[in-house]
Amino acid sequence: MSQKSLSVELSKLREFVAPKANLEQYVTDPDVAAEILWAAAMEGEIEGKCVADLGAGTGVLGIGALILGAGKVFFVEVDPDAIAVLRENLSSQNIDEERYEIVVGDLSLFSEKVDLVVMNPPFGTREAHEDLRFLEAAMLLSKKVYTLHKSSTLEYVKGFVAKKKWRVGKEFSFSFPLKQSMKHHLKRRKLINVSCLKIECCQSLG
Repeated sequence: MSQKSLSVELSKLREFVAPKANLEQYVTDPDVAAEILWAAAMEGEIEGKCVADLGAGTGVLGIGALILGAGKVFFVEVDPDAIAVLRENLSSQNIDEERYEIVVGDLSLFSEKVDLVVMNPPFGTREAHEDLRFLEAAMLLSKKVYTLHKSSTLEYVKGFVAKKKWRVGKEFSFSFPLKQSMKHHLKRRKLINVSCLKIECCQSLG
């Protein structure tokens, strides 16, 4: 497996059938997902580890982690339509069911401690600070988090991280492609500036 072949494999996954604007459902681009997951894997943070994908949607990040050898992945998702696609995507990869668990419901109901959280949360454009709600939940579950945010909000997010006495370990920048998947989209394809932060905590989670 290489980063490129991982991206190719992720590109085969099904996308949202009817994405919901209120949940900000955008599929994580396969190239973006592959770069983030590959970087984590090279740090020894995926193989054999327990991983949570919060707001998993159709499962791109979590399935990528499973492909790279994660011991177990929790897919936390509130939308039943997205979960139906997620189940199809997991089935298409012939992944052993013992290696993953789909947690149906809001992320506030999930409390399992994990080695790593990977997530592409809502950016907070529909509901203010929804991205920070996801981030705060992730920080209660793991001491390492890879999280995607709009680059325009990055300084605010970093300030939030600093107040929690966490640190930014790595930063990735992407031109994130958004397809014309909702009624309010005027362009067939639009690029937005997105950043991924790897944040870490040196304190015990208890």
